Amino acid sequence: MILLAEDYLLFELPNGSTVPLRPEMIRFEVPESANSVLNAETINEAAAAVFHYFKNELKLSSISLGEFTLALEKVLRELERAARAADSTARTGVRLESDLGKLAEAVGGVELLFFAELRRTLRAHLCRAPAALHFRGLRTCVKRLSGAQRWSNRCQKLSDQIVAYMRSCLEAEAGEKSCTMIVE
Repeated sequence: MILLAEDYLLFELPNGSTVPLRPEMIRFEVPESANSVLNAETINEAAAAVFHYFKNELKLSSISLGEFTLALEKVLRELERAARAADSTARTGVRLESDLGKLAEAVGGVELLFFAELRRTLRAHLCRAPAALHFRGLRTCVKRLSGAQRWSNRCQKLSDQIVAYMRSCLEAEAGEKSCTMIVE
């Protein structure tokens, strides 16, 4: 058996053969006429995220094409639901936006201060009872806090930690109020 590079995952096809693929080798094209709120870039990023999940989180070296497709379908349904909710919120309710990259810059890139400031920002936004909170610049923020030039496993862990923290803050602060949070 040939040893594959670390960034490959073997895809088991229905006919029994396997194909080694890297995340950037999985691409989708969406026709202009498609009636979807998701564009090709979002779908390709979702596919890369599902690939990362199986390869790095579950530590799998091979997966059936069916398993990958089901996981991607689940992610895309959730993304489409969130996009439609955000779209309807934009038309019917208040949507507040914040830039996580600027927030990290404002605290001088100090992680401990960042989390405290993030909670204060969430709390201040929730006092205005928005229908949605939109946080941009997660990658920029993570790179600033970690001092990284390129995305790494450490960056991914910090990104996951920030999103988990934001979810827990939203649950604690929002209480019974319904509020959609989008982080990108």
